[in-house]
Amino acid sequence: MRKEILELLETDSKLTPYQIATMLGMDKSKVEKEIETMEEEGIILQYSTLINWEKVGNEQVSALIDVKVIPQRGVGFDDIAERIYRFPEVRSVMLMSGSYDLSVEVTGRNIKEVAQFVAQKLATLEHVQSTVTHFVLKRYKQHGVILDKKEKDRRQVISP
Repeated sequence: MRKEILELLETDSKLTPYQIATMLGMDKSKVEKEIETMEEEGIILQYSTLINWEKVGNEQVSALIDVKVIPQRGVGFDDIAERIYRFPEVRSVMLMSGSYDLSVEVTGRNIKEVAQFVAQKLATLEHVQSTVTHFVLKRYKQHGVILDKKEKDRRQVISP
């Protein structure tokens, strides 16, 4: 039951307990109680809305930054990851396998602001060995949602 409720909420956080109960053939009060329990347990952390900011005209720059760090004895990567995710510019931090250790997503008003964050805040942290910044030029799909769906021309092709 939990998994089904979570999958529905992840797809559309606006669904009401009544709608979820109807979709799953369950009692509304059971769904309400289960959602409340998952919120208390920290399974459901937040309800959010996916916005296509380009259509709003909001000039914002995003970058994905590969960070190579020196893990600390006893805490590994957790301590440096926590220091990084506390910066307000940081949208997400993930521990990665491969040639770098952390992947950091950052947003700013412009490229210069992101570059200053990297140069003045991120790269200067103790235990950070190197960074590689990749600026996002265009988002096509985010969180499983296509951001700019093209309408198909449904007219019938007529040829001589």
